[in-house]
Amino acid sequence: MNILSIGGSDPSSGAGIQSDIRVFSTLGAHTLTVITAITSQNTSKFGIVEPVSPKILQKQLELVFSDFKIDGIKIGMVYNSKIIKVIHQQLKKLKIPIVVDPVIRSTTGGSLIENSAKKDFQKYIIPLATIITPNKREAELLTKIKISTKNTPEKVAEEIQNMGAQNVIITGIEEKKKVLDFVLEKNSKYIISGEKIPKINHGSGCTHSAAIVYSLAKKKTIKDSLYFAKKFTFNSIKNAKKIGKGIVITDVQSKNGIEEQLSSAITKFTKIKGIYKNIPECQTNFVFSKQKPKSTKDVLGISGRIVKAGKNILVAGDLKYGGSKHVATALLSMNKKYPEICSAINLKYQSTTLSKIKKSKLKVSSYDRSKEPKHVKIQGSTIRWGINSAIKNSKKIPDIIFHKGDFGKEPMIIVFGKTPENVLEKISKIIE
Repeated sequence: MNILSIGGSDPSSGAGIQSDIRVFSTLGAHTLTVITAITSQNTSKFGIVEPVSPKILQKQLELVFSDFKIDGIKIGMVYNSKIIKVIHQQLKKLKIPIVVDPVIRSTTGGSLIENSAKKDFQKYIIPLATIITPNKREAELLTKIKISTKNTPEKVAEEIQNMGAQNVIITGIEEKKKVLDFVLEKNSKYIISGEKIPKINHGSGCTHSAAIVYSLAKKKTIKDSLYFAKKFTFNSIKNAKKIGKGIVITDVQSKNGIEEQLSSAITKFTKIKGIYKNIPECQTNFVFSKQKPKSTKDVLGISGRIVKAGKNILVAGDLKYGGSKHVATALLSMNKKYPEICSAINLKYQSTTLSKIKKSKLKVSSYDRSKEPKHVKIQGSTIRWGINSAIKNSKKIPDIIFHKGDFGKEPMIIVFGKTPENVLEKISKIIE
């Protein structure tokens, strides 16, 4: 996936082009960049701005578009009317997601757009937006309407939508201990509520808009993309680090983070030749946990399942903590005795698979569901009981645990590993 970031350069890497590179790289996308301006700033103060010439801006855009398939575009700092008009001319006919982040002032106080260019911004940039993402202050500056009881966020969002944006999200509306985002789509409106983190940071706006365009480029809905970006940005603020002498810089999850590793492994799993033969009737889930998980809420899984549709495999749902119940519960039981085991997947029980398991050098254990105590069935703790029974007397970590089912209960194979990639390595040894 290729995502183009059009914006200014921030030498602190807290915002602008550099921030977008960090975000898209973390999410597994390739970042293409077109620089509109060079700024001098750090975490304490803002210096000066020097915009690039219209000629070099146009050449950047032309050469990027002539060479790459672009899946989504984010527009940040545009600074002056000449830059705005070049961008509009190059992008106006595109049919891909475009997210406009109307940066007007930096967190450290610098002006990121000339006053004389604001009308052209409204005329030429806002109509390009699949989604525009002003915070409360930016929305007020764009519309010259102060949000109040009389002038609601909806009224302000409608004004921005009337300027040409397809969808509008006004972020950072504070309400007690919550921070609200008001969303106005073409035919719906709603509020996304989140926990307020009481600290000033550098880069959250850029992170938020970047996460939105990434999700849109993955063909997610507007609503799903906004919820994804809200969570992603919250985590980046929560993990913000004091790198310089001034305000903290948002810190996105490392490239090899839990979500990235599991997402990559799921993609590889679905591409294994003939894997549809190994999907059970109850379908498959693939999970990966944080260190020392305490409940299924600490285990990342697919909110739906990996499902079989003929010979095709589909991922129905998004990655979500608490997204899996049964496979996550199995992992929790295994992890309690063997903390290094943090990933698992369930596969269809087949005699051919079992035969390959026995021929492999993988360590295997099993349990008999027919021996499950009645009180366990009543409590709904079958999975926990089964895994604990299988590992109770084991001296080495089982790679695989299976059971042959019971009346009305499908037999199952569960493959365990330290990481999703480790699980895939084991799967390769036991399937066709």
